[in-house]
Amino acid sequence: MIHEQEEVEAMSGGVFLSVIIPAYNEEDRIGETLSRVYDYLRSKDYEYEVIVVDDGSTDNTISVVQRSGLSRGDRLRVIKNGENQGKGFSVRNGIMNSRGEFVLFSDADMSTPIEDIDKLFRDIEGGHDIVIGSRDVKDSRVKVRQPWYRETMGKIFNLMVKLLLLKDFRDTQCGFKLFRGDVARDIAGEMRINGFCFDVEMLFIARIKGCRIKERGVTWENSPLSKVKIMDSSIKMFLDLLRIRSLHG
Repeated sequence: MIHEQEEVEAMSGGVFLSVIIPAYNEEDRIGETLSRVYDYLRSKDYEYEVIVVDDGSTDNTISVVQRSGLSRGDRLRVIKNGENQGKGFSVRNGIMNSRGEFVLFSDADMSTPIEDIDKLFRDIEGGHDIVIGSRDVKDSRVKVRQPWYRETMGKIFNLMVKLLLLKDFRDTQCGFKLFRGDVARDIAGEMRINGFCFDVEMLFIARIKGCRIKERGVTWENSPLSKVKIMDSSIKMFLDLLRIRSLHG
């Protein structure tokens, strides 16, 4: 059981949970996000680490991170890509440098509250290797929706994913996913997509490897400060879908 593992990890000094947060010019959001993560995790009796992967930010993202409550201990790690490489590269970099028995990837805007990890852990206890947050299953709760044009593009993208690669997921792009650590690092070692389509590549590789994956509804609140340029990113994501099959098919 997870709770028994928590006690073992706490006694051994090992890292039970690694939280990966990719960040690019997030000075306006990352402080509040890290505060919420810190408030949640410090109430737990297991060891954890929070890894912020800075993707070549040109604002004050790093200084905001370094002033967070997490920086008072040794649980915060900052990894710098040096220059902007893409969200997929950042998540992969964070996972490959993680030490946790379990790995959570979360967006920097924390559109899904950190508390929802409890739902995902229950599915891990049920025998799954990966649990992905979803905004499009019956137990999800979308508090603030995306603008209509983003929702429309998202539906078109999901249709393309179903037609080309993965038929059994309703939402591959929600930025809240929990993995068994060894599974996450094994998958990350084979990932090659640096852009926003990395989620699909991650799940496609996981399917090839026979991983047990659960899609779990989460709470989600759209952030008005999205970094995604809808047309440029959509075109690149569609092209990346084709690359995924050629890379791993």
